[in-house]
Amino acid sequence: MRKQVEDDWSGWDGDTVVKLTDGSVWRQEEYHYEYRYSYRPQVTLVGNMMRVDGMSRAVRVRRLD
Repeated sequence: MRKQVEDDWSGWDGDTVVKLTDGSVWRQEEYHYEYRYSYRPQVTLVGNMMRVDGMSRAVRVRRLD
């Protein structure tokens, strides 16, 4: 499922909370650190894995809302 980050994206920091334009909120559930600045990048959600465009790999996430 393709979605979009609500605002600025600065990468995964180990405890990243991601707000998407559809109003959903997701928290990073596995440790992965990778910095990359982007404005409102596209994301792909498959199950509990989130892949943000421009990042090296998908990261396990959990929906908060």
